[in-house]
Amino acid sequence: MLEGINTNDIIVGAYSDREGGVCPMLAAHRCGGRTSFVSFAKAWDAFAGVKRARRASERELRILRTYLEASLMEEQSAPVSDLGSAIQAHQEIRRERHSREAFVVPALGDAISEHQATARDRRAREAAEDDGNWGFLRSRREDRDTQRALDRVERERELADREQELTPA
Repeated sequence: MLEGINTNDIIVGAYSDREGGVCPMLAAHRCGGRTSFVSFAKAWDAFAGVKRARRASERELRILRTYLEASLMEEQSAPVSDLGSAIQAHQEIRRERHSREAFVVPALGDAISEHQATARDRRAREAAEDDGNWGFLRSRREDRDTQRALDRVERERELADREQELTPA
């Protein structure tokens, strides 16, 4: 990005303008950088406090350049991490855990049998508490349907009795 801001006309508030100015990310891209941090573009525009595209001021460019250089200096002074050995250590830990857990697979048949036995015991206990009345297993809809059928039979019987009373013998 440093090379890009040194070789391009840098703008704020847009990706590019009609006079050939570009945002710092496009300038970096044109110089071989591959970045896609939308948050940087938003922060750059917010820093400049603009609504429309305009050339970046010398002050804005100086601040951007200073931050980029400070970031590079911090990277260079940071201890070199060995990413390869960290990946290898992580993979070894995963292999060990996998080999430990491979032998602790629960038997599904045992779990099912245990669940069925528990359910049977619970149903037997409920039946004993209910004096053998297993009516709680019957659905309420069956109860309503049965009651409606009985009410209908009763009404039909009453109608038949009235008709018989009204009919001369």
